[in-house]
Amino acid sequence: MGLKHFLTLICILNLHHLHTFADDSTNTSTIETYIIHVDGNLGLFDRFENLESWYTSFLPTSNSNGRGRIVYSYRKVFKGFAARLSADEVKAMENHPAFISARPERKLDKHTTHSPNFLGLNQNMGFWQGSNYGKGVIIGVLDTGVLPSHPSFSDEGMPPPPAKWKGKCEFNQTACNNKIIGARYFNSFDDSPSDDDGHGTHTASTAAGSFVEGANVFGNANGTAAGIAPMAHLAIYKVCSLFCSESDILAAMDTAIEDGVDILSLSLGGLSFSFYDDSIALGAFSAMENGILVSCSAGNDGPFNISLSNEAPWILTVGASTIDRKIRATTMLGNNETLDGESTFQPSDLPPTLMPLVYAGSLNTSDPNIQFCTPTSLNKTDLRGMVVVCEIGVVARVSKGIAVKNAGGSAMILVNPRIYANMTLAEAHVLPAAHVGYADGLKIKTYINSTTTPTATILFKGTIIGDDQAPVVAGFSSRGPNYVSPGILKPDILGPGVNILAAWPVSIENNTNTNSTFNIISGTSMSCPHLSGVAALLKSSHPSWSPAAIKSAIMTTADVDERYVPANIFATGSGHVNPSRANDPGLVYDIKPEDYIPYLCGLNYTNRQVGFILQRKVDCSVESKIPEAQLNYPSFAIRFGRSQPISQTYTRSVTNVGEPVSSYVVEIVPPPGIGVLVEPSSLDFTEANQTLKYQVTFTGPESTTNATVYIQGYLKWNSGKYSVRTPIAVTLR
Repeated sequence: MGLKHFLTLICILNLHHLHTFADDSTNTSTIETYIIHVDGNLGLFDRFENLESWYTSFLPTSNSNGRGRIVYSYRKVFKGFAARLSADEVKAMENHPAFISARPERKLDKHTTHSPNFLGLNQNMGFWQGSNYGKGVIIGVLDTGVLPSHPSFSDEGMPPPPAKWKGKCEFNQTACNNKIIGARYFNSFDDSPSDDDGHGTHTASTAAGSFVEGANVFGNANGTAAGIAPMAHLAIYKVCSLFCSESDILAAMDTAIEDGVDILSLSLGGLSFSFYDDSIALGAFSAMENGILVSCSAGNDGPFNISLSNEAPWILTVGASTIDRKIRATTMLGNNETLDGESTFQPSDLPPTLMPLVYAGSLNTSDPNIQFCTPTSLNKTDLRGMVVVCEIGVVARVSKGIAVKNAGGSAMILVNPRIYANMTLAEAHVLPAAHVGYADGLKIKTYINSTTTPTATILFKGTIIGDDQAPVVAGFSSRGPNYVSPGILKPDILGPGVNILAAWPVSIENNTNTNSTFNIISGTSMSCPHLSGVAALLKSSHPSWSPAAIKSAIMTTADVDERYVPANIFATGSGHVNPSRANDPGLVYDIKPEDYIPYLCGLNYTNRQVGFILQRKVDCSVESKIPEAQLNYPSFAIRFGRSQPISQTYTRSVTNVGEPVSSYVVEIVPPPGIGVLVEPSSLDFTEANQTLKYQVTFTGPESTTNATVYIQGYLKWNSGKYSVRTPIAVTLR
């Protein structure tokens, strides 16, 4: 099975495009959009009237319409611009004394009713009420736009935007309101921030949608829909349409920083690159310097290791987990065995009588794709009256149902590959269907092979609340270790990302009588806005907290379920978010923007590369350098091998944001075979906002291993009221 094909079904769309501009004077087949970095520290732009004029001076003199070739001029994210150029023109640009680098832009990928309650957020009580539901906080969402007329974006009861807001509304004047306070678009193919895809409407309403009663899909998951921060304002930046281009994303981040957002939510990403060559990391660093927390999806390339996006330590990197709601569709086999699965589409007219059951892979053994129920494979296949078993992969799950239905099939059973285990998805299929896990899929195939007349039917049981094993890490959620910076544990946190109900711009039920339309989809694209909303609640409750302090509060208070075999730490990070506990964490690990300088120099980046990120000159020979694990991060990622010392000591600083006079005692659960010594073993605070330090010495095994082994543990600082947990990941080589 092709992994990429499966991943596109979860939520990521792999997209490609070609820009066209009327004023390109060079043959368009040789032109593409380049991201150009320039050196703003030389003072060369002083002779120009503005930044745009200086950027235009980099273009070849033969280009008579330089301004027309510049797509974006960046001000906040870094010094540089995006321009439509040929390779020859870029080569000529290298002669400019302030030129640093140029490369073609990359294309990045787009990577709810019950989930607030599952996170312990209940209307008119507790943390939700105490944080004013995120009132006064502005969440900037970079995505596919929004449908502003959806009731999730009603501004009933909303205050006007804060005075600091500088953004614009590029809808007509009536579309924006006190909920959607700004909306802009950044793609030449678009003429408005309107959402033609659905992804952006879904993520925006997940983060900060208003309360909407009676939200459901085909009558399932019925309840009152709300975003995690329902009183927060939304600023919409449309950067994805047919594709998500790097230049548009950078321009949107640049604009959002100037507009005055408090939180940036990006449910998109791409391959890992060094931070100085990673546009989201560059934009996020500037945002962090301006007090903006940046929340990003971890990616949908799990369950494989080293598959993360958005790995910078100044980004909150969010993986996906399940919630305790199922949209139950139960397969009943002819031997009376029942196997629970899921489907959103649950028709009432499917007869309860057993129907012939067939495994698609047995229909034509010479066709390797027929097991996946592809339209081509099932073309001219007679499946009238049958229940068809299809493997996940190659084509979208809903597309399999279309192919089965077109061949006359009455129902479909989707079965997982082994790597996705028992994770099931509730989706709007076109025929009666059930998605079952890998183990149940084996049982179905064993039954088919045990009889000459296998039969089955599907029993629909609607919405079931109370899966006592939730939350479980989603199989698709990308895993660490961190490829770019292995000494920083990623992902940071898990949030709900499986079967999330949220606003959708069209009715998937073809219901034209309402604009209260919703859809249930899955991906780290869904978990990211959950955490963006949590960050907004914390910002509203603690307006003086830095992005690092908010991030620390989220990470050190996360839930880790000890009842079951724990998932790998490179899947879970710190654990599953607990918003109420994050509001009162006791201690926080804070990081100031300048603290990243020795960390970046310690990555052995050149002075110029560190300067890309900081937007100023840096001399790493003068600055101190630290190993990655020395950054004051709320987790540890330690490596032992032939090139690392057997004993490693790192320092952490914690700031008291809890009870002014309090004492904490350390609790250590070391990774197996690793020595962990914490000094001092107790921390005694005498006032609020006091900062104390402690050291941790990790001692590795005497001998190394030929294979790479991952082990995990944690340390906690416990007081009478608080428990501040810091996970420890160890890689042995």
